[in-house]
Amino acid sequence: MIDFIGDIHGHADKLIELLRKLGYGLKNGVYCHPERKVFFIGDYIDRGPQIRETLAIVRSMTESGNAFAIMGNHEYNALCFHREEREGGHLRKHLIINVIQHFETLRQFQNRQHEYEDYLEWFKTLPLFYETEEFRAVHACWDGDHIDYLRSILKHDRLTEKVLHESVRMGTEIFQIFDETLKGKEVFMPKGLYFKDKDANVRNEVRIKWWKDPVNSTYREMSVLPIENLPETTIDESLTGHIKFYSPDERPVFFGHYWLSGTPQLLRKNVCCLDFSVAKHGYLTAYRFDGEKELSNEKFVFV
Repeated sequence: MIDFIGDIHGHADKLIELLRKLGYGLKNGVYCHPERKVFFIGDYIDRGPQIRETLAIVRSMTESGNAFAIMGNHEYNALCFHREEREGGHLRKHLIINVIQHFETLRQFQNRQHEYEDYLEWFKTLPLFYETEEFRAVHACWDGDHIDYLRSILKHDRLTEKVLHESVRMGTEIFQIFDETLKGKEVFMPKGLYFKDKDANVRNEVRIKWWKDPVNSTYREMSVLPIENLPETTIDESLTGHIKFYSPDERPVFFGHYWLSGTPQLLRKNVCCLDFSVAKHGYLTAYRFDGEKELSNEKFVFV
């Protein structure tokens, strides 16, 4: 009896509205339900107007046993942005694009440095994935081989300082696995093609549906989001041959991250994305899970 909730991005007002719609109320200052628990899927910070309030709700619910929470790419990015490199600088470079992503969080914690550093330490306690006999949860992409690798290097599925520093080394196996687990799988577009993402950044890689068999699939079919200039040509096997797609007979998997639009609906009977772009005037979305092997669109709740 778990209510999965997607990317919040600092929209505490919507989170409170959704929790109340799901039947949660305040008890001793913490939102709780007499029978159910929440599972937060990551990305609590950046973009929105109530980041501190969002973190306070999520953290109080998890620490009181009324919720679970895993790490999103924005929490991981924040850790890297603030951790100093041994050689100087920071694990995540302070480029304009990165500063802009974190700007709202930094602004809202102005003159509250100790408070923010305490939250950064809390981020480190969040697991990168979660699995039971009934479901799996990850922020962006469940790849069984990647999960096995992460289990071998993490401590109780959580970051250590050593792993955090190693994970930013571009070109390494650990960098790729962190990148795909928290941000999704991508393939390069045909030469000369590109698109602009939601933040107007130019991209020449497209995020693909890791739950779809890539064999004989086109760029348009495999793209998570509809991109206007994607061709109806088959993706070269050299770009997709390594991809292990999530099959229809595996247990339900819940994730966020992908900025979907429209009315929340399943991607497949065992594949549920919960990010419907609340930070871009979309919906904050929950799925009410009761252990079913086949998920249903009727069990979405959103505001």
